Amino acid sequence: MTHAPAHGEIFAGNRAVGRIALSVASAADGSRRRRLHEAGALRMRFPNGTNKGTLDAVIVNTAGGMAGGDRFDIDIAVGTGARLTVTTAAAEKVYRSLGPHTEISMKLDVGPGGTLAWLPQETILFDQVRLRRRIEVDLAPGASVVLAEAVVFGRTAMGEAVVEGYFRDRWRARSGGTLVFAESLCLDGPITERLAQRAIAGGGIAVASVLKIPGDDGGVAAVRAMEKDFAGEVGVSSWNGLTLARLVAPEGAALRHDLMGVLTALGGMPPRLWLN
Repeated sequence: MTHAPAHGEIFAGNRAVGRIALSVASAADGSRRRRLHEAGALRMRFPNGTNKGTLDAVIVNTAGGMAGGDRFDIDIAVGTGARLTVTTAAAEKVYRSLGPHTEISMKLDVGPGGTLAWLPQETILFDQVRLRRRIEVDLAPGASVVLAEAVVFGRTAMGEAVVEGYFRDRWRARSGGTLVFAESLCLDGPITERLAQRAIAGGGIAVASVLKIPGDDGGVAAVRAMEKDFAGEVGVSSWNGLTLARLVAPEGAALRHDLMGVLTALGGMPPRLWLN
């Protein structure tokens, strides 16, 4: 006799799971794919080949978004002297959950003399979201990274707000095996109410962080020189060989405007997909 699957089994069977594992190596004519593994809902495309020695990669989520119980794993390895820029085809949407967490895990490994620019489009969170994200960065001596992550709590143009939810974000960066940057953010419960607090976001609903290693006071000065051009609030500091910028804006379009300015000031170039 066969038995009908339990509700939990049906739910688990309909969850989106995706994984990308990419390694990039330096070649005589630039940086090239060495190995690419794709599974589930995640795909990676290379629309422009090598651009001035840098390989451009675009992550595509064929599931069209994420919900409770979904899990994505991204593993990027940049080889010695290679250069890679990664973005996403669209803003990632994380929808409400009936209980289980949405899980995103990223491991970014950059070899000696390698360069990685991790520049995805915004992550848009919906009401009653439950998201846990982990970002691990390992840099060899002489490696460099620019890591930019933006989060929008509800689409204001659609009259949406993240009234309740859960968002936990964990970043760890190591250089030469030494931990150089570590932080954890957790918003649990009345998110809109917490974002309204001055010590958190002062009413802003769009936030971003930009981490550059190595970084210096020159980048800080360049960002601060743009202060009058920002639509929201931007703070930037440099210490122990890294630069960190924090951005808060009233909505997503203002955040993207400011984020593009910060990246440009820090010597980077926002991906062309950001301009579409």
